[in-house]
Amino acid sequence: MPAGKSALLDWAAGQAGGARVLRVEGIESEMELAYGGLHQLFLPVLGLVDGLPPAQADALRAVFGLTSDEVRDSFTVGLAVLTMLSEAAADGPLLCLVDDAQWVDRPSVDMLTFAARRLRAEGVVMLFAVRDGAPGATVKGLPGLLVEGLDRTAAAELLTGLPPYVADRVMEEAGGNPLALIELSAALTPAQRAGRLGPLALPETAAGLRGRIQDGFLEQVGRLPEATRLVLLVAAADDTGSLGTVLEAARELGAGVEDLEPAERAGLVLLSGELVRFRHPLVRYAAYRSAPLARRIAAHRALAGALGGAGQQHRRAWHLAAAATGPDEGVAEELERVAEWAGNRQAMASASAAYERAAQLTADRDLRARRLVQAARKAADAGQDQRCGALADQVPLPLADPEVAANFARARAAVELGHRSPAAAARILLDSADLTGAAHPEATASLLVDAVHAAYSGGDAALMAEVASRAPELPVLAVPALLFGDDVPRASGVSGVSGALAALRPLVAATEVAATGVMERLLTGIHCLLTGDHPTARRVALGAVAHCREQGISGWLPTTLDLLVRTELTLGRHEEAVARGTEALRLAEYYDLAHRASHLRAALALPAAVRGEEEQVRALTEEALGYARPRGVGRAAADALWARGLLELGLGRAQTALDALSAARREVGHPLLCLPLLPDLVEAAVRAGHPERAAQAAGVLDEWATALDRPALGALAARCRALTAPDGTAEQHFTAALALYSEGDGNGHGAGAVAGNAFDRARTALLYGEWRRRLRRQIDAREQLRAALDGFEALGARPWAERARSELGAAGGETVLTTRQDGSISLLSPQEREVVRLAATGASNREIAAQLFLSPRTVGHHLYRAFPKLGVGSRTELAALLAA
Repeated sequence: MPAGKSALLDWAAGQAGGARVLRVEGIESEMELAYGGLHQLFLPVLGLVDGLPPAQADALRAVFGLTSDEVRDSFTVGLAVLTMLSEAAADGPLLCLVDDAQWVDRPSVDMLTFAARRLRAEGVVMLFAVRDGAPGATVKGLPGLLVEGLDRTAAAELLTGLPPYVADRVMEEAGGNPLALIELSAALTPAQRAGRLGPLALPETAAGLRGRIQDGFLEQVGRLPEATRLVLLVAAADDTGSLGTVLEAARELGAGVEDLEPAERAGLVLLSGELVRFRHPLVRYAAYRSAPLARRIAAHRALAGALGGAGQQHRRAWHLAAAATGPDEGVAEELERVAEWAGNRQAMASASAAYERAAQLTADRDLRARRLVQAARKAADAGQDQRCGALADQVPLPLADPEVAANFARARAAVELGHRSPAAAARILLDSADLTGAAHPEATASLLVDAVHAAYSGGDAALMAEVASRAPELPVLAVPALLFGDDVPRASGVSGVSGALAALRPLVAATEVAATGVMERLLTGIHCLLTGDHPTARRVALGAVAHCREQGISGWLPTTLDLLVRTELTLGRHEEAVARGTEALRLAEYYDLAHRASHLRAALALPAAVRGEEEQVRALTEEALGYARPRGVGRAAADALWARGLLELGLGRAQTALDALSAARREVGHPLLCLPLLPDLVEAAVRAGHPERAAQAAGVLDEWATALDRPALGALAARCRALTAPDGTAEQHFTAALALYSEGDGNGHGAGAVAGNAFDRARTALLYGEWRRRLRRQIDAREQLRAALDGFEALGARPWAERARSELGAAGGETVLTTRQDGSISLLSPQEREVVRLAATGASNREIAAQLFLSPRTVGHHLYRAFPKLGVGSRTELAALLAA
């Protein structure tokens, strides 16, 4: 908002009637104080913390510095904020006002916007105001309104009593900004108000609006007595708003409470028995910047002395840092402790700022390098990739400490992976591992594991093999070393696929151990997915997601959810995949993880393609490809093209589908990486009249299915053999595929190994029925075509259902619309469906809210809407309905 934002918030507060109003005002000097804004907002209702669920109450107490506990899960903090807002609105509506959000500390803004995006039925309204063009002037994920300046007629109403010439000059300089109109006119001397305007008061060449407003404030502050300016300086430097703290520091400089009276009479500050508040942040800025450097330093030192009590160490450290004029190891050590304190509370941006300032105060070259590297890594964890890169550029090289060098490589790779090239990120990590060497095996192994993940993200199998070959004795690296060493699978021996599967087994077992890190869990799930063990991949992915939530590793949550989305898709659990993928994409966008967002958009395009949602597929894949292709993110590009090919195949445009699927195959190259799309490519090639291309792809699929020995892959390979075989042998392959599908229920459950999923099973039945009809075996064809139609309709796969219905009609079968198997469940929104599913297990509203990051009141709202749709009146009836 460039104009009048604070006045609009004041107006909103005045219109609130009987509603409770909570308010926080951003203060520039408090920007690095983690959760300071959140504490200011909740100060009037802090007693509600005791009524929160224990984990949420503990999290808020920790971030407010009321306990020394660490905060492992930032999502628990976000959920606690949401629950606090809901509890504060229990007795009536609640209005939350956040003014100058660009100056509120980043962790507080993150948690407040987290809550704002999840408000549904709580009776809470949140309004954020930001100063347009100011650094950090963004509130992500919320609708915005740009407040334009006043026109001349409206502006004139604020300038009554001025001669027309003077009013015109003020309007010209203010540019429609109401605050500027008021403050510039108030700053005029009596002579200027009479019309004697000099060039310095209102210059002919207009300065920046903010500069002119600031000049007005400076003029007002400059008219005050010296002692008043001194106490205002202390208040401006302070970030607590505590009148007692300000006066204690001011006494050290020779000023007292009586010196505030002129500022209070001028309307520059508002005072109560406990608080001192500036009328506007720019008054604070003027009071601070108008003071000479020596006085500003003295004010910070005085405040540091006044803040020596328990719970104030972080504020004391920042004031000491502000007073430092050169290297000071004692202050740097205090700031490093502040950084550790903030990092333990998941306030990564604040931790990064503290490490950076500590580095600036450090004389020792190696110690400064270590602190800069820590600042860069915390910036990356906070999603500040550009700042991470800028900090990394300041690190003095070479680095003597191998651990610091490894962390430096991770920081550089995070920037490269997040916004540029996955291959370059992998190379940075690989080069660092080579330099670290055998003398530091743990650091080397960690770098190589990260490098393999970066190479996988880029779809570069050759690079994965190269990285893994550095330490093939490690199981997590042995798997890709054995799988990607050659395009042709070697099924037997320790050097082949069986060796990779043997190395994978202890990795899966290790995921049950709490000490396993997120990267090891991720790669284990990826390896399971690549080798066709989809149920195990899903179990590992669920564990990785839970690990991120429990440990507060929020930056990795979209990546682990991405893995879970892909396992859900392989098991045919499309609705679950969409729900997980939507959550992950929202998080990726929130954290500015553009790289991960491209993967997620491509993944979400796949179920949209199954449903025939052409516009949605186009939108998702265009955005994914626009990011992925220029940066070499091969796997995201391949998935996006696969989704396009699957859409075209379902809509009957075989040649277009073949072109897209062939392009997808080229993006990743190695057969194992493109194995999931080969069945679609085979079908598209057959339908487009390219039997030789179909046969080649079917042969590759058959080789890997045989080597991996997974029923799911075996069923797909048998279907593709049927499509490319002569009519005399096709039927045996179709029946073999359907026999494999009978080993499980198609959704990841069953007595034997699960073969495929409901969508794959329905497609095999469709192709078998089409083949029978082509041979004029109409009655035999109807059985398979009916099974295909029922399967597609149950999945909502509209284009495939239309094709099955058309074929069934041509075979003389009944083609009336069937009813989806999930019946009334299909009437629910994805959010309602997830709430209902958890409610049916007996979970309380609070338990459901904690799992889905909603407030208990929103959970109740969803159940209130879902029960009539389902025709039930209680949770007991709900459980019975879902069981049926």
